[in-house]
Amino acid sequence: MLTPASALSQQALPDADHTAARRVAVASALGTTVEYYDFTLYATTAALVFDHVFFPSVNDAVGTLAAFSTFFVGYLARPLGGVVFGHFGDRLGRKTVLVTTLLLMGLGTFCIGLLPSYGTIGIAAPVLLVLIRLIQGLGMGGEYGGGVLMALEYAPRERQGLYTSLVHIGTPAGVLLPVGLVSVLSATMSESAFDAWGWRVPFLASIVLVGLGMYLRVTVSESPEFRRLRAEREVTKIPLRGLADGHLASVGCSVIAKIAESGLFNVYYVVALAYATDELGVDKQPVLIAILIACALECLTLPLFGMVSDRVGRRLVYVAGAVFQALLIVPFFLLVQTRDPVLITLAMTLGLAVGHGAMYGAQGALFANLYPVALRYTGLSVSQQVGATLGGGLSPLAGTALITAFDGRPTGVCLYAIGVVLLSGACALALRRGDHRPLRRRPGGAPATDARAAAE
Repeated sequence: MLTPASALSQQALPDADHTAARRVAVASALGTTVEYYDFTLYATTAALVFDHVFFPSVNDAVGTLAAFSTFFVGYLARPLGGVVFGHFGDRLGRKTVLVTTLLLMGLGTFCIGLLPSYGTIGIAAPVLLVLIRLIQGLGMGGEYGGGVLMALEYAPRERQGLYTSLVHIGTPAGVLLPVGLVSVLSATMSESAFDAWGWRVPFLASIVLVGLGMYLRVTVSESPEFRRLRAEREVTKIPLRGLADGHLASVGCSVIAKIAESGLFNVYYVVALAYATDELGVDKQPVLIAILIACALECLTLPLFGMVSDRVGRRLVYVAGAVFQALLIVPFFLLVQTRDPVLITLAMTLGLAVGHGAMYGAQGALFANLYPVALRYTGLSVSQQVGATLGGGLSPLAGTALITAFDGRPTGVCLYAIGVVLLSGACALALRRGDHRPLRRRPGGAPATDARAAAE
């Protein structure tokens, strides 16, 4: 019989080794950084140069759509990667899988930096690009779940929101690093030099992150909850079957709840970048700087929202972030349309550091606690990757197509964003199992037992 996730979490580490928990959180955050470095770097270069490096035989709009289509291919592989690596993560342990996924993602990024252009090897260039994106997508599909679970399963229950939000810092950091590199290179190189070879430098530089991530991954121990599960012989042979037998409602609601968080992130970043540079004629440099500032601020707001979610509840913080983004999206594009760098920075900051930060800061602990420990890697990976594919994978393609359909206006993107945010927020309200009651404090300051966890 599977032990309920909340009960095991309450039993685990009553006197938690916070040093070990922090080290695990840092290692997991670095893996998430590599994960989003890979995908963000691709999205940035797809918006700026890939249309003529790998798809030069079509006009600019169609070339951008083709580049974003290969971006979506990576997302298509993520659910499969989530199922495959989730299975092994629940069967063999979190640590082994995390080493494998880091290698797949990091080496894939390095190989893109070596890939010849269409002008050099013809149709083989985009074909190889798609193949690498598929491999990266498989690795990314298994990366997130393991990273979050290592942090969650080392953390005391009353700080799970905080520790999982630290892992999520890897997302804005994974944007900050490649966008920063691209900004510096594009500012210091001629456009022809950047298009010819400068864009390759950030891809090749990713090998440094991979090496550091590998070192940290191999030096941390397996999560205490999985070690206990294995010692008690409660490991499930086929986690996906267990997920289908009793947790389909949680999977379905969490997938839809994920769509807005992932989708709006790429609307603020990928779609808005292409819109500002292609439709409004804004130089890419101030837009990239605005994204850098917003991502740097989100690295600070994520743990704040994680701590708030530990105190007031994860669903409340998640839904509040969704409502904020529904109200923000029209003002966001109005601010971008001013072409004023300061107002564009304000728009990016509100979207990424506040709206997205609230949802993402609460998400890890909310989604992970939907499932018992023996099914947790598979359940979290499927929720995350299917939702990310439908949200973040489709939003650049949908956003670009909608802007084209509305004659260069963002009206269609705003309607799309409001629709998915309201739908995701409604589904997040149903995720009661993943939420928690804030822990009461005894007079001496120690946390009292969570009433619901004790009952379970």
